[in-house]
Amino acid sequence: MASSGTRIRFVLFGASMVGVLGCGGSSSFRPTAAAKPLIVKHAVMFAQRTFDPNSPPSDMPPLSEGENAECESNFTSDASVTGKTQRVDATHALVTIANVRVSLGLNITIWVPVGVSGHVVEHEQGHRHISERYYETADKLAERIASGYLGRSQEVTGSDLDASANKWLEQVAAEITADYNDQLDSNRAQAVFDNITDHSRNDVAAEDAVARALKDVAAAGEVGSPDP
Repeated sequence: MASSGTRIRFVLFGASMVGVLGCGGSSSFRPTAAAKPLIVKHAVMFAQRTFDPNSPPSDMPPLSEGENAECESNFTSDASVTGKTQRVDATHALVTIANVRVSLGLNITIWVPVGVSGHVVEHEQGHRHISERYYETADKLAERIASGYLGRSQEVTGSDLDASANKWLEQVAAEITADYNDQLDSNRAQAVFDNITDHSRNDVAAEDAVARALKDVAAAGEVGSPDP
């Protein structure tokens, strides 16, 4: 029996905006205690597509050797950071992060060949369910990460303080998305699931294998893993 697999991909975006330059002074801006990042979590987008193995569509990711089906999960994250900039002098300013907005998404596509068995489809649905379980708590993870950046300050220099501030805020946005992607990592659970099912070659029910995989990963205390 040919095996089936999964492909996890993170699609990164990063944007930032600079606050209005202050009139002077070097005291740093701090957000109020009630300030919180804004997390926008979009609904999961799912599609199941069939293909002719002899003529796969151009937008289909390549299958690994020995695989005849695949679940492709694309996690997306887009961080936007705004800052309050206070001018110290003509070439120095202090930039403090005032707001963080993170937009999250998950796009899943199951690719199965024409005439594939129901057992293989069930296996790919198992991969889908693992990705969705991780995504269930993704907003809480993103909020925790982004909260750690609120109020952070950085001195910037240069003849164009707006450009210097914007460059730093862009770096912060990239750090936030990178932290999110590092911690929201379902690859371990997906690998455990494949080990339990032998990539759909055995008769273990996908639903049972998903539960066991999530339990094993949670027991290992991996950051970002959902409750089993």
